[in-house]
Amino acid sequence: MSYVVIFRSTRNLDDGHLYSEWSEKMENLVKTIDGYEHHFGFRDATSRDGVTVSYFSSLEAISEWKNLGEHKVAQQLGRDSFYEEYSIQVCEVLRDYGFEA
Repeated sequence: MSYVVIFRSTRNLDDGHLYSEWSEKMENLVKTIDGYEHHFGFRDATSRDGVTVSYFSSLEAISEWKNLGEHKVAQQLGRDSFYEEYSIQVCEVLRDYGFEA
């Protein structure tokens, strides 16, 4: 079984330096969580809207990530400085299939 965390956000206008620093920190930190599988993300430069999709093997791994001390600091920085708004959805993957040429 696999789970997905979908993080949608709208960035505040800023120079991005502190955001970039914390983004890189969190990208490295999430990889240390047992049960983390992978993630990808994108941000529209025009609207400042972005989406990050992260895959985990268990709800426990997601909970561990959510409650990690350094991640809690990043969450507060997000509310205080980085984001105009954000939303998070946690979903169970019911099917996973594709096509490769």
